[in-house]
Amino acid sequence: MFCKNCGKEIDDSAVVCPNCGVATEKMAASAPVQPMSNTLATVGFILSFFFSVIGLIVCIMGLKRSKEPAYAGNGKTLAIAGIIISSIGTVFYVIYLCIIIAGLGVALA
Repeated sequence: MFCKNCGKEIDDSAVVCPNCGVATEKMAASAPVQPMSNTLATVGFILSFFFSVIGLIVCIMGLKRSKEPAYAGNGKTLAIAGIIISSIGTVFYVIYLCIIIAGLGVALA
């Protein structure tokens, strides 16, 4: 067989041309591309249970990363779940702070 890039004759079982280093059709057909793992989405989801604001930020970053072609949507669902959990946790935290501040205001008056 001949290399599609440099035109030199190469072995029929070659996956890469030894002359120019370009992948042959065999390599393209035999090596499916695995999407990368989205660790930001996983870490953000876990953080959303303990540190809601930090988890929210990391989940948003994970969701943005899941849209990149190298990740092929990996972690999108986990990031969205983390965003929802973090948002609910943040709302409860703000309500709790308002109750504490209102209670201090009543106690001081």
